[in-house]
Amino acid sequence: MTTVCLTGSTGFLGAALSKKLNFDGDLSVRCVVRKIPHNADGDLIEVGAIDGNTDYTIALNQVDTVIHCAARAHIMKDEVAEPLAEYRKVNVFGSENLARQAAKAGVKRFIFISSVKVCGESTTSSTEFVESEATAPEDSYGQSKDEAEQVLKKVALETGMDLVIIRPPLVYGPGVKANFLSLLKLADTMLPLPFGAINNHRSMVYVGNLVDFIILCIDHPKAANQTFLISDGEDLSLRSLITYIRQAMGKPVRLVYVPNSLFKLAGMLTGKSTVVDRLVGDLQVNSKKASQLLGWTPAYSVKQGITSTVADFSQRNS
Repeated sequence: MTTVCLTGSTGFLGAALSKKLNFDGDLSVRCVVRKIPHNADGDLIEVGAIDGNTDYTIALNQVDTVIHCAARAHIMKDEVAEPLAEYRKVNVFGSENLARQAAKAGVKRFIFISSVKVCGESTTSSTEFVESEATAPEDSYGQSKDEAEQVLKKVALETGMDLVIIRPPLVYGPGVKANFLSLLKLADTMLPLPFGAINNHRSMVYVGNLVDFIILCIDHPKAANQTFLISDGEDLSLRSLITYIRQAMGKPVRLVYVPNSLFKLAGMLTGKSTVVDRLVGDLQVNSKKASQLLGWTPAYSVKQGITSTVADFSQRNS
């Protein structure tokens, strides 16, 4: 039986992954948490703060594979004095510390959940992101994930431990938060929305598809020392996304035609061009490598993923 050590199991992705792993009879799952929550069940090990000094001795005993989901997540309005320094504490030094202890403990494979942000913020004026291109992060979070990838590659090279890097774009699904949750709340109103002309292309990945791919990478021999960009395989415009969401909610779509140029002008005038580009710009990834090398195909369609996400949202807000 393969023993997996999972970090970040109380987060959005980690919780979905932990649930799925615990249903797999061929896997033994050990979850590392900063603090054990009340009424918790399963094999949980409390390690306190995750940084360059965390002790994983107990958590890594007789572990075959580490899946490292824990991170200091992307924060739109970071109020700390030095955001990059704070990101590095967890995402760079914390990841290196865990990897070195894992290699020393005899762990065979280390799966690191990185981010598409190491590639950049937009493909509006370029081609879709691919794994072979040089990284080009544009913010502190993306830079910290990029630096973590580099240091983990160094550890893998020095120790012989397999390394798998996965770079997901926006992840959505039941329990989603941040920008996607805001979009769900907006779509849940009866207001006409000004996105009828927004025909951009953005890659996303349903959490069920990402979980499925991570599990495939636990022991697939061809995944060793590879980097993967993952998506649902169907890029959506904001217009299409709102349409899918409102259809799943059983609401009229009600989209009003407002030219893309007006959104961009509004972004320039308000100093929020970055926010506007996330709405109306392109961000596409090429996930063919996962299919060609590992034979992976998304287990769920975009419509299935959005339907599941909306059903959970509706239940929570009923």
